[in-house]
Amino acid sequence: MANKGPSYGLSRQVQDKIDSKYDPELEQILVEWISRQCGSGVGKPEPGKLGFQAWLKDGCVLSELINTLFAGEKPVKKIQNSPMAFKQMELISQFLNAAEKYGVTKTDMFQTVDLWEGKDLAAVQRTLSALGSLAVTKDEGTYKGDPNWFFKKAQENKRDFSDEQMKAGKNVIGLQMGSNKGASQEGMSYGRPRQIL
Repeated sequence: MANKGPSYGLSRQVQDKIDSKYDPELEQILVEWISRQCGSGVGKPEPGKLGFQAWLKDGCVLSELINTLFAGEKPVKKIQNSPMAFKQMELISQFLNAAEKYGVTKTDMFQTVDLWEGKDLAAVQRTLSALGSLAVTKDEGTYKGDPNWFFKKAQENKRDFSDEQMKAGKNVIGLQMGSNKGASQEGMSYGRPRQIL
């Protein structure tokens, strides 16, 4: 995979379409949030897509980020910078598992190769945005940053009805069920009558 050359034709069109979904403004918000959340130890990347990828590629920054969102026991036990590819990918995969445990849905997750090989950095942005939205929504006191950076997810609005209300609801006929009162088809005819010869 490391010796992959440039793409041409349809492969190039597909990659261009994926690359067009990358949002530089969202990148700035994510970098600012991660820097505030993790502290100055993580630094800041070079501006642009390649700098963003290089900053997150080894998995250390992502692991620090997910650990700061858990109040109790930290999900990523050992964060160690390593030049070996499989160790970096393992850290990214530990981040993804911890993010899923935190509440990010599978459909919002990126694949390890999306980040490590730089195939789909827009998917990485989506995952981090979903993580930020969850942190704002949960409001556990672990989120550090502007709450307006991410939208709050809708929360359950559970209703408790008394037995009396439930019994009263059984007597109501919903409008979609129809009614035998009011309009009828009496006196209506459709088309021509049947001709008997």
